[in-house]
Amino acid sequence: MLLEALHTAEDGTIPGPLLAELTALHASNRDFYALSGDFPDANDIRPEQVAAALSVELANPDVEILLARDDGDGGSTSIATGGEHRQELGQLVGVAITLARHPDPADPDPWIGLLLVDAAAQRQGHGRELAALVEERFRQAGRTAVRLAALDNNPGALAFWTSLGYEVVERRRDRQLGRPCTVLRRTLRRLRRAARVAVLDPEGAVFLFKYHNAEVGVHWALPGGGLEADETPRQGALRELREETGWTDVEPGAFLCTWDHDFTRADIPVRQHDHMYVARGPRREPVGGLLAAARAKEGILAWRWWTRQELKEAQGSVWPPELPRLLTEFEESENSGK
Repeated sequence: MLLEALHTAEDGTIPGPLLAELTALHASNRDFYALSGDFPDANDIRPEQVAAALSVELANPDVEILLARDDGDGGSTSIATGGEHRQELGQLVGVAITLARHPDPADPDPWIGLLLVDAAAQRQGHGRELAALVEERFRQAGRTAVRLAALDNNPGALAFWTSLGYEVVERRRDRQLGRPCTVLRRTLRRLRRAARVAVLDPEGAVFLFKYHNAEVGVHWALPGGGLEADETPRQGALRELREETGWTDVEPGAFLCTWDHDFTRADIPVRQHDHMYVARGPRREPVGGLLAAARAKEGILAWRWWTRQELKEAQGSVWPPELPRLLTEFEESENSGK
């Protein structure tokens, strides 16, 4: 999916071909507009009505209208940008209207005012992808959360947004038409790439560090951490393993899995994407000295070797929770290949 801001022609109007696309997209969502009442007749949405509605949005300097285009083989479409036309691949499949600052000064978050996907392209993941792209724009702008309002007479919208992790924060009437709605909010976590290594001793026990996190509490995790710029996951796994344990004779071996999870790091909400590898090594303690101080700085409280049975009995305090099964399946696969 390609995302770009809508720009009007030099005279402030939306060029005809683009307006026709936007009108078709709005008209395809007849059921939504029958509920919202944004147009006089949801069965007869006209170009001049869409142009008027979008011109009101564009008059607000805090509003951005984002066009979402299919980046597949849908042909080329001419789009007006700053009064000039250029070629852009793909058909228009969605539009999002965002608000950088809410009129209420007590509200610090940006808003998604509208997210619309062409009815013919729905149930194909476009809505989720468009929402993720909008969130990423806010995240790159340094925003830490986003809000939106779902009309109370549209339970499908509420189900969609809650499935994406949005949480209900209040219920009120909207400022424009006084319609009952539910306000939802989602924390925009910073994306973090990381890598870890499951070091197994000769008996199959795995080495874990103990942490305490303000968001998720006490847990045990594999050695590893965030990747540096231009570092591959395997390179990062090796560097982190040596920095945290001091073991210079152990290297990441077979790939085990990836895992996405949320926690708070240095007071910043993070969504971390871990690459995990398996390595073999002797059963021993990590190196002390300067590394001990470094581990304390990273919040490592303790360490120990865990048997497979102990992992199964840990009841959710081990990251990732599926580690016992993953290691068992890895060893079964390894043995079957011998």
